[in-house]
Amino acid sequence: MATTEDPRAQSDSTAEWKRELYEVSPERQGELFTTISGLENEPLYTPDNSEIDYERDLGYPGVYPFTRGVYPTMYRGRLWTMRQFAGFGTAEETNERFR
Repeated sequence: MATTEDPRAQSDSTAEWKRELYEVSPERQGELFTTISGLENEPLYTPDNSEIDYERDLGYPGVYPFTRGVYPTMYRGRLWTMRQFAGFGTAEETNERFR
């Protein structure tokens, strides 16, 4: 019988996720990971640093049901495509970002 359950979803700790999934898919080297506003961000937000029901609302990146994305490192390991980055700010600001 087919199932949509992912055995990795049984992971119950951030350290385990980082060791088993995140660290085996390394980040791009030599790049800063910040928001457009220049704020640094973490590779993973958990109940320790956010006010949500983490397991119910988000879960872990790279783990079914993929609410955080399909890759453990997400865009720290793979670049965004332009369509994911378009439409923020004015036309001039968007064009400058593309260049």
